[in-house]
Amino acid sequence: MSAPTPAGRHPDWIRVRVPGGEGYARTRAIVKESGVATVCEEARCPNVAECWAHGTATFMLMGDTCTRNCAFCAVDHGRPDALDPLEPYRLAQAVRKLGLQHVVVTSVDRDDLADLGAGHFAATVRAIRHAVAECEVEVLTPDFQGRRDCVETVAAAPIAVYNHNLETVPRLYKRARAGAKYDRSLDVIRFARAFRSDLLTKAGLMLGLGEEIAEVLAVLRDLRSAGCDIITLGQYLRPTAKHLPVERYLDPSEFVDLGATARELGFRHVESGPLVRSSYHAWSHVPR
Repeated sequence: MSAPTPAGRHPDWIRVRVPGGEGYARTRAIVKESGVATVCEEARCPNVAECWAHGTATFMLMGDTCTRNCAFCAVDHGRPDALDPLEPYRLAQAVRKLGLQHVVVTSVDRDDLADLGAGHFAATVRAIRHAVAECEVEVLTPDFQGRRDCVETVAAAPIAVYNHNLETVPRLYKRARAGAKYDRSLDVIRFARAFRSDLLTKAGLMLGLGEEIAEVLAVLRDLRSAGCDIITLGQYLRPTAKHLPVERYLDPSEFVDLGATARELGFRHVESGPLVRSSYHAWSHVPR
């Protein structure tokens, strides 16, 4: 691998185009009309221009306020509002209007709810499939506090991909993911895989938070042992000055090398690059 690039100003390879164009405008209008939040906006995703121009979006359920306060995440934290029982229907209609063949549905953490939001996930998936029967649904869930029943509630819905991000290496969990536990996140993948053998499982990591490459490789091996099929690897980008700093920017060649290693470990699909996020090119992760 090439020499590390120190943190500071974004290197030349961290460049995204300014949002615009007919496809972007159409997606933005439908999203706004639906009244449903997207992680594209809430998490300040660098790929919003590309994805929205492509006519896809990652929808965020259960409001825009999270019960946790991860040090890398731009989503607001605090006391969320009550669930909107019409949200599954409104999101399904947005998917129908966008003409999506693959949609990613995620959420804030809702540790305040009795089922931690699992039932709302399942209801939304069913609403989408009712509105657009041919649409593949990928869920990106919280850890549900390690509750197997919650994972199984979501996995029992007609989904194609169960995604849960580990985000970083175990050593950095206390610093980056307050309230989360590494083994508990691995269990989410294990539970989903055990419940439905036909289900594709997926996870993602952010790099540049201070992890060592050997630690990343260990996480990849743990994920394969847990039954994870798909992995996304991307560069952490600091949302604001209040969030964790970037410890270093990985050279694109390092992402190429890590991607090759992940394929050697047996992952069915790998997305590895500086601007990769968990839903990046998600429509291409499911074999057709």
